[in-house]
Amino acid sequence: MNTRYHIEGMTCEGCRSGVENILNAIPEISGAEVSLESKEAIIVFKQKLTIEALIEAIPAKYIITEKENYDLNTIYDNPVLEKSEVRQLFPLFLIFGYITSASVLINYSSWNIDDFMMDFMGLFYVVFSFFKILDLKGFFKSFAMYDPLAKQFPFYSWLYPFIEVGLGLMFLMRFNVNIALITTVLILGITTVGVTKVLIDKKSIQCACLGIALKLPMTKATFIENAIMLGMAFWMLVTMYL
Repeated sequence: MNTRYHIEGMTCEGCRSGVENILNAIPEISGAEVSLESKEAIIVFKQKLTIEALIEAIPAKYIITEKENYDLNTIYDNPVLEKSEVRQLFPLFLIFGYITSASVLINYSSWNIDDFMMDFMGLFYVVFSFFKILDLKGFFKSFAMYDPLAKQFPFYSWLYPFIEVGLGLMFLMRFNVNIALITTVLILGITTVGVTKVLIDKKSIQCACLGIALKLPMTKATFIENAIMLGMAFWMLVTMYL
């Protein structure tokens, strides 16, 4: 019995092979073939499994539906999926919390909002670049899927994590802060355009903000993350030049 299924959430060949291996390891399945391009799985059953059993068998980041019942709008409006995304994004929220707390503690004794924002932005860049550099090849593939500049100039994906390191050090050391702010507005502005397009098109793409180490989905949280950094950069540029 051959059955076709639609699978959302696969962003690379590793995802595809991982899902395929999991499906082929299920005793009731005699064979499964998964395609990354069509986001489709063709499964040959020894004994037919329910869709609930398949959902339980694969990681929560993947959304599997029977082909004839596939409806992208229904998937994105599903409250169960929204809760799952919140759980998946917990590491991102946790890191933001640590960066915010560290920035507050650094400036606690002599509070200054500009110093707080510079320390926050510096720590943000340094911490997030660390995760990207952990797997440069994986980051390259994910980032190039949505950043407009990386799509046009692939070498930019390789360079981006090191740009973040440089910007982070510039903010923390208070070195040419004006240049760091302008660069932040440019690179994050370009990335935000790509993120916005992904969200509007409701595509399933892996977020590269923390590299691929934590396998985060692209969501509104990614847009908000960029918006916070852009807002801080704009604020500081306005106060610096006006």
